[in-house]
Amino acid sequence: MKPLFLVVISVFLSAVGTEAADPVRLRVLSYNIHHAEGVDRKLDLERIAEVIRSVKPDLVALQEVDQNVDRTEGIDQPAELARLTDLNVVFGANIELQGGHYGNAVLSRLPIVDYENHKLPNVDAGEQRGIIEAEIRLSDGLGSLRFFATHLDYRADERERLASAEKINDLASQAEGPAILAGDLNATPDSETLAIFKQAWTSANSDPLATVPVDRPRRQIDYVLFQPQERWRVVNVEVLPEAIASDHRAIFAVLELLPEKRLH
Repeated sequence: MKPLFLVVISVFLSAVGTEAADPVRLRVLSYNIHHAEGVDRKLDLERIAEVIRSVKPDLVALQEVDQNVDRTEGIDQPAELARLTDLNVVFGANIELQGGHYGNAVLSRLPIVDYENHKLPNVDAGEQRGIIEAEIRLSDGLGSLRFFATHLDYRADERERLASAEKINDLASQAEGPAILAGDLNATPDSETLAIFKQAWTSANSDPLATVPVDRPRRQIDYVLFQPQERWRVVNVEVLPEAIASDHRAIFAVLELLPEKRLH
């Protein structure tokens, strides 16, 4: 039988270990890859993979991805990028295109437990948009998080983006626990679209970080956002310098998911 003081110390250390669990650090990348056609008009999927590998991401949201499309030599780009980066992948097809499909993809170092591609509102017969909702299993029995990856309408008329932002906020409200939203939102930080998102999400960068045009970026339209605000800490956020592989620069954030506070 243990002496009483050893029992007390053991219980105390166990409680401290539970309450002071280390944050989960996640490296998150969002990249509009322009179907791997660079500004030099060269189709080069390996070049896109190298940009991804350069930051050793845990989670990647990709936009403008082709799957078995004629213009990109019939390559299954999601599968090939997964092979080139040694990451798990899911693809969300939004449009049939030239014998294949076009849409968004998620790459993940962590297991993807489940996913669904939700179609977003379509205004005036525009390009059909979608959002991937993926359940990502965290390591060390720490549960899971929801990772949302999307690409919103580009037209000057903001109606579709506003409707999509409302839809995405509603989807996120139905998911329990922490969540990350990443993608090309085609909206600047001072837009009404971002104002709607900020009702539910916090941007990884508080000051604008320009991502387009790729040669001399002047506007931010690509983002990493998270919720709930109190569960996350931003370690770093930056726009990658690569300016040839796509017509967007990628945005990269290092986030820490903080332990959930327990009530006593």
